[in-house]
Amino acid sequence: MKTLHRHIITSLLDTDLYKFTMLQVVLHQFPAAWGEYEFKCRNTPLYPLGELKEELDEQLDLLCQLSFSQEELNYLRSLRYIRADFVDYLELFHLQRRFITTEIAADGGLDIRVKGPLVQAMFFEIFVLAIVNELYFQRLSTPEMLQEGQRRLTEKIARLLKFEAEQSHHHDGPLLLADFGTRRRFSRDWHHQLVGELNAAVPAIFRGTSNVYLAWKLGVIPIGTMAHEFLQAFQGLGVRLRDFQKAALEAWVQEYRGDLGIALTDVVGMDAFLRDFDLYFAKLFDGLRHDSGDPFDWGEKAIRHYKALRIDPATKMLTFSDGLDIDKAIELFRHFDGRIQTSFGIGTNLSNDMGVEALQIVMKLVSCNGQPVAKLPDSPGKIMCSDETFLAYLRQVFNVTTR
Repeated sequence: MKTLHRHIITSLLDTDLYKFTMLQVVLHQFPAAWGEYEFKCRNTPLYPLGELKEELDEQLDLLCQLSFSQEELNYLRSLRYIRADFVDYLELFHLQRRFITTEIAADGGLDIRVKGPLVQAMFFEIFVLAIVNELYFQRLSTPEMLQEGQRRLTEKIARLLKFEAEQSHHHDGPLLLADFGTRRRFSRDWHHQLVGELNAAVPAIFRGTSNVYLAWKLGVIPIGTMAHEFLQAFQGLGVRLRDFQKAALEAWVQEYRGDLGIALTDVVGMDAFLRDFDLYFAKLFDGLRHDSGDPFDWGEKAIRHYKALRIDPATKMLTFSDGLDIDKAIELFRHFDGRIQTSFGIGTNLSNDMGVEALQIVMKLVSCNGQPVAKLPDSPGKIMCSDETFLAYLRQVFNVTTR
């Protein structure tokens, strides 16, 4: 067994911004909610993930000893949408080890489950995924792999610089890229390095990172709003199932009152989302985030929807975040340029493009307050729910027939 020489997670800020923004709403509006999360690997790893259990348990023990420093809390206080009472809560915050369990699954994989109050359970996800990734790649890492990662990063920066030079002759809007790669990163150190290099090389294009620690340390913008789990939780929070999206969006509006205005659209698919995204929400939110299905079709639907509501699409933002690379982001930018604003969150292709297949691992909310929850995104492979009866009911309620 490989001996670990350091903590993989050394700061509770080393996670995505939307963990804080969602947690704040949970604390203020449904603090007693209870959730259950399950880990899943969607592809076949090069060796069974169950081999990592002992090291994972050690890292989880270390994670649950961490607390926020005064400097970290002061940084959170500096973000205008983070409330003072929420930071006071975080000053007392520790992740509780008893809420997370690990087992070796029958197929040799990892069975990781979090069960506990959402104000705790919601905060484990990104840390668990980053730890599993780093443990997995520690065993595979070679100097050649790091050299290949650096070569590919250098190529990406050159591609962006070339695009920037071409754009200087036009009067188009800017290409805006952000790092969304914490959960799938090759390692913490590599993640820190690549974000620093991108920020230094293409500051006009690189608009920030979802990682709060890196945003703090590098002086860039922390980026993020909500994840699927936030909307899914409302399937178990006592509202009529047909109204869960509207209830989630309304809770967000009441909490942030104009800040953090990008809404996630694919919990039950774009068509069902737009049926709920009426003039009220279309005016209150700054734009929409794409995370499944064909991004060009999705964007065209969004533009048509805004036009039907007599809202100028040019005043709104589309954020793309589904399996992007630099070339795909540029292609989408050119397709929509001049019609609607765009921005792009790139994850795995930035933080784990080392010449070896990345793990496709997720940690998803599967129940809230004892009720099954699910998402029916526009990419069938992303469905995660073991309760077929509930899935059938969700499809029927939202008239989803294709997934």
